[in-house]
Amino acid sequence: MGRRKIEMKMVKDSSSRQVTFSKRRTGLFKKANELATLCAVQVAIVVFSPGGKPYSFGHPSVEEVADRFLNQVGKPKVSIPGQAVDQSRQEAKVGKLSRQLNTIVKRLHAKTKQGEVLREAARASRQEFTHQKPINELNREELLEMKKSMEKLREKVKSRISEIEASSSLLLLSNIAAEQA
Repeated sequence: MGRRKIEMKMVKDSSSRQVTFSKRRTGLFKKANELATLCAVQVAIVVFSPGGKPYSFGHPSVEEVADRFLNQVGKPKVSIPGQAVDQSRQEAKVGKLSRQLNTIVKRLHAKTKQGEVLREAARASRQEFTHQKPINELNREELLEMKKSMEKLREKVKSRISEIEASSSLLLLSNIAAEQA
């Protein structure tokens, strides 16, 4: 499918607008996190959803960046030896927290995809069985066909469970490796 140029105009449909907002907000926060991590800068973002709900991201925190912006407080001109050590510890701590955040975001995306697959499967299964009569009105052939359908569904569920278990095991191993690093 790939990327394509999207015309910059307001999305008319409210549900599409909410989906677009959520995806773009996640991308914006991710980019801000990368900027803060890679360039050792302070970043703060505050956005309001179409429904008026506020969302914020700050590195090290929204309050600290806002206070610095409002008070125009910069770094001291003279370096104090103890302060440099504290700053390096703080940067190491921030790096670790950033990695943890990235791991959590990856988990969230995996769970979101998993939810979409489950919703799609549920919708498809509802469509499969909407045309059928009540079970006590089915004849022998229809009952055998229903049995086959249920067995297929059972196999699909078993297969999906195996996939989920495998992906969760991989995610667990990557988390353990990240924590040890």
